[in-house]
Parts: sequence; C-alpha cells; structure tokens
Amino acid sequence: MENSKEIMEQTNEDEDEDEDEDEDEDENENENENENENVNVVKRLPPWTAHITLRGLVASLVIGVVYSVIVMKLNLTTGLVPNLNVSAALLAFVFIKTWTNLVHKAGFVTTPFTKQENTIIQTCAVACYSIAVGGGFGSYLLGLNKKTYEEAGVDIDGNSPGSHKEPEIGWMVGFLFATSFVGLFALVPLRKIMIIDYKLRYPSGTATAVLINGFHTPKGDKMAKKQVMGFMKFFSASFMWACFQWFYSGSGTCGFTFFPTFGLKAFKNSFYFDFSMTYIGAGMICSYLVNLSLLAGAVLSYGVMWPLIGDRKGAWFPANLPESSMKSLNGYKVFISIALILGDGLYNFLKITIFTARTIYLTSRKKPKTSNDILVALLNTDPDDTNQPLDDSEHNEVFLRESIPFSLAASGYLILSILSTIAIPLMFRELKWYFVLVAYIIAPSLGFCNAYGAGLTDMNMAYNYGKVALFVLSAMSGKHNGVVAGLVGCGLIKSIASISSDLMHDFKTGHLTLTSPRSMIVSQAIGTAIGCLVAPLTFFLFYKAFDIGNPNGEYKAPYAVVYRNMAILGVEGFSALPNHCLQLCYLFFAFALMANFLRDICPKKLAKLLPLPMAMAVPFLVGGYIAIDMCVGSLIVFIWHKLNKRKANLMVPAVASGLICGDGLWILPSSILALARIRPPICMNFVSTKSS
Repeated sequence: MENSKEIMEQTNEDEDEDEDEDEDEDENENENENENENVNVVKRLPPWTAHITLRGLVASLVIGVVYSVIVMKLNLTTGLVPNLNVSAALLAFVFIKTWTNLVHKAGFVTTPFTKQENTIIQTCAVACYSIAVGGGFGSYLLGLNKKTYEEAGVDIDGNSPGSHKEPEIGWMVGFLFATSFVGLFALVPLRKIMIIDYKLRYPSGTATAVLINGFHTPKGDKMAKKQVMGFMKFFSASFMWACFQWFYSGSGTCGFTFFPTFGLKAFKNSFYFDFSMTYIGAGMICSYLVNLSLLAGAVLSYGVMWPLIGDRKGAWFPANLPESSMKSLNGYKVFISIALILGDGLYNFLKITIFTARTIYLTSRKKPKTSNDILVALLNTDPDDTNQPLDDSEHNEVFLRESIPFSLAASGYLILSILSTIAIPLMFRELKWYFVLVAYIIAPSLGFCNAYGAGLTDMNMAYNYGKVALFVLSAMSGKHNGVVAGLVGCGLIKSIASISSDLMHDFKTGHLTLTSPRSMIVSQAIGTAIGCLVAPLTFFLFYKAFDIGNPNGEYKAPYAVVYRNMAILGVEGFSALPNHCLQLCYLFFAFALMANFLRDICPKKLAKLLPLPMAMAVPFLVGGYIAIDMCVGSLIVFIWHKLNKRKANLMVPAVASGLICGDGLWILPSSILALARIRPPICMNFVSTKSS
C-alpha cells in the first residue's frame, strides 16, 4: 500500500487530461451553465438525511465488498494499490442507474438519483475498501503471523521466540474497530479551516467531484452511458477470461499465469506476461512513470543484481542456507527494498513537512486589517468579501449550514481513545497502555500535518508516520516485546493519520457536489463499520484458500516481511543484515534521495525520465511479471491516446475498472472452489525440449 507517489503522479496526469478537455468550447459553456444553475439548486436541496438511502447503502455494500476483494489481492501479491476513488464513483452511478431503469420498466416510481446520493455511495464504498487497503492485512498485521516470523529468520536475536500472533477474525475485527473510528473525529473541528479558509485542493477529492458533477448533467448522462457500456463489456470479458484460465491452472506453476512469454530463461528470472486483467487495468490507471519505474526496478533486480549476488553464494552468504532465508539472497531482496522505501519516504516526508510549514508561516505573516478575527486574517480570507464567486459562496453555504458540533467531535475522540487505550494492550500485551495513550495525544497534530500535506500535493504520508512509530516503539519496547509492539504501534498511528486525511478528501468532494458534511461523516462511519467486518472476512477467504506468504508463490505478501524486518532492525540494529548488504542499502537509500531531489529541480521533461524509487522497490521482492503486466496497460493507453485522445480520456477509467472488477470478482468463486478442494481439471505447463 505504499502508493502515495503513484497517487500523486496519477493525479498530475488526470489534471493534464482535465486541462486538455477544458480547451473544448462546448464543454466550457456547459460547465458555465451548470454553475449558474447551482444558485437555484442550493435552495431546493433536500435535508441531509435524504442523501443516505437504503438503495445507496446496498450499492455501497456491494461495491465495497467487490473492491475489498480486489485490493486484498493486490495487497497480498504486489502491495501496490492504485487510486480507485474515481472508479468507485463510476460503479456507484452504474449500480443506481441500472436499478432505477429496472424499477421504471417494472412500472414503479423511484426517487431521483442525485449527485449527493452518488457522493454518499462513493464515500461509503471507499471507506469500506480503504480498511482492506490500509488495515495491515498485507503488511504490519500479517507480519505478526508465524510464517512471516519464520521467514524473517528464527536465528536472528531481534526476532525473539514467541513474537508472533496468528490471524484470527475475532482479534482482527476488534483491533480494526478499536483503531479505525478514532481518526474520524480527530480533524472534524478543522474541516472549515482546511476546505474553506485554506482552500486546499485535495486533487483526488476534486477529481472525484468533477466526475460526479459531470454524470448528473444532460451531457454527462450521455457520456456516462458510454462509460457504462464500456465497463460492462470489459467486465464481462475479464470475468470470462479469468474463468477460462482457471480450467488450465491445475496446481503449482500451471496455466496462462505462468506462460513463458520471453523464453524459459527469462521465465526463471520472473520475466513473463501472466495475462492478469487486474494488473493490466491497474497499469491503465497508473501513470506511465509508475509503470516504467516498476520495469526499471525489475530489470535492475531480477535482471542484474540477484543473478550476480546469487553467484556469490558461499562468499557473501552461506551456501547451505535456502534462498528464502534472511541470511541468504532473500535478505538482500528485503533490506535493499526497505532502503529504497525509506529513502523515498523520508525525502517526501521532509519535503511535505517543510513545504507545509513554509506555507503556513508565509500565510501567517499577512497582518489582519482588523483585530477582531485573527483566524480569518491568518488564513488570508475575508468573510465580507463580495468579490468571491457566487458558486463558491453557495458551496460554502451548504458546507457550513449543517455544522458538526465541536463537543460531539471532542467527546467522540476522547471516548474512543480511552476505549482503545484499554482494549489494545489487552489484545497485545507487548504494547504498553502508556504508549497507546501518548499516541492518541499526539495523533491529532500528526493527522493535521498529513491532511494539510495531502491537500497540497495529494500525497498521503500516513505510512511514513507509521514507520517512525514502528522504529521508535521497537527500540523502546526492548528485545522481547519490540517486534510486536512496533508492528501494532505502526498500525495505530498509520490508521489515525490516514483516515483523517481520507475524511478531508471526502469533505472536499462533498463541498464541490453540495453534499452535507453530516451525511458525509455518517456515510464514512457506516462504510468504516462495514469495512471492519468485510476486510477480515475477505482476508480469511484468501488466507484459507491460498498459500499466503510463500515467497515462490503468487501471493507473496511482500510487505509483511518488509515491515517485520523493519521492526527487527529497530530492535537489533544492523547486525541482522547479511554480508555487504549494509553497503548496498546505503547506496540505494542515497539513490532514492538523489532521484527525488533531481526530479524536483530538473525541468519537467527531464524529470519524467527519472524513476520513482517507491515503485522500483516493488519488483525487488515480487518479480518482473508485475511490471510487464502494468506496462502492457500503459501501452494500451498510449496507443489509444494516439488513435483517439478524446475517446481515450472518456473510456480509459471505465475500461480499466471493468478489467479490474471482472478479474477480481472471479476470485470469489475460485476461492470457494479452493476451500471446497475442487481443483482445476487441467495443468498446462511448459518445459524445455532438452528435458523432454
């Protein structure tokens, strides 16, 4: 889930596409008409309770479950999850429009489908599957299980005996409920400051609002119909293709998934195309830079470094150790990828922190004209400004009309923090109650910093806050408790910072779609509650049906061992590294810092040629096939843009969503078949003619 870079790059790409579309005069005229209509629309808006409907909750549940399955697969295979907010808004429109059309054909009358209801469904569904994304099922929570404990190396002192906890639905649901709701109340009192006073953009939230507003116009309805048809067509094709592949997958390395596209030698080094519609669709959503960075990382690691280091067996690491051992080749894979992740994360964390602090400082230097409204002056706003666009005034009126009492937010945060401080140490005795209490005391300030930075850059840096907590708690908790305390504390901080930022994104979407903040936070809470139940159930569907954590299998869960080894480093220090690994880690850490620095100072055309270290780190653990799949998605988008740019801008999100959802939906029946011990009837395999 280390996808903040990806989100930023994709957002930049979306903004460039939006700018190209804005050049069309007809669209500009249509947008101006819509803005003028908003004045009358505001006066006719129904109460906030009408925004939340039964059909909307059903749609949210369906979308949330489907996307939870999809992102869980991505978490457990690559750890790289694209931004699916826009796709969720599209699916919400598809679901309700299909429902209303069926009801109308049956002769019944339904309430109109509004953009406010569309926003609520999108918010609730995203809140649901966000638990599967950031709940730690592929990272810090999975890092607690016995298989990851053994893979990290039982001979390492920091990886103390008994420092593992097997996944169970009961404690996982309890942990999620104890940690996920606190973030909902942390920044609610600051919503006016962040959205109206600071006027933060929140690019992902803005892009989602633009899409939803576009759907609910006469012209947007025609465009949406085309997107719906494209989505359904590729959804069906993707589902049928996944079903067809299953019959040939047998057991082990069978089927199209292991097709040696570039020859058996390349296949042995993980370079092949595995015909995964999920990764192709994700590649269509991600930017070219992300996908090419993945390819660069695959070539550098599995194409160059691992074969060379493997030849040093007996000199750099013991020859009698299995390759999966942390003292063997796998140690270089894990720790070098950690160096890339930490270098990239540290640079962006410092950059966002400095940028945020500088922005706030420069804003605060502007003196107020009067002395009776210091806050307004600090934020450089004037409540009596008659030059403010009428449309903004109307949006602000709706956003402020139904306020959320400060006492409710404060008491909610206080009560949930106390309950969490009591519950979490009972689940994990290694994490002391006073560490949890301190975390909740400093959490609102961390949430504000993260939400402010995300509003400026669209980069959610919650995982970096979590890693800082991981290292600090691992070191402070000692040798015997450090690993478990660090992993659990990481999840605690990451959850609060991430959910606070996500809520502000949703508030931005609601502000632009004239949706009540009350209905937004209620739908967010409902979606979070559903996610706390759905995400663990989805995880166990995979955990029981597939070999999760097998470094040679499909579901490698690469970030689980990464997070556990970060905790071990916090406890043990650099003594846990194999020979010469520390020097290589220094090199790649410096490379990550330098690559980010050069991207910021170089001209835009040159900066696009520099890879993203965070994306490069993924194939270091997973393999080259994921990069090839994602690059195929980019190639499709590139060719489509060359042939028909306007149609590509319209249809790429719908087609990509169809490919992802169709392939993802097949996971449900395939998992049920696996649990029922029903195996595919055919094993399609490929061998060299020399061995036949």
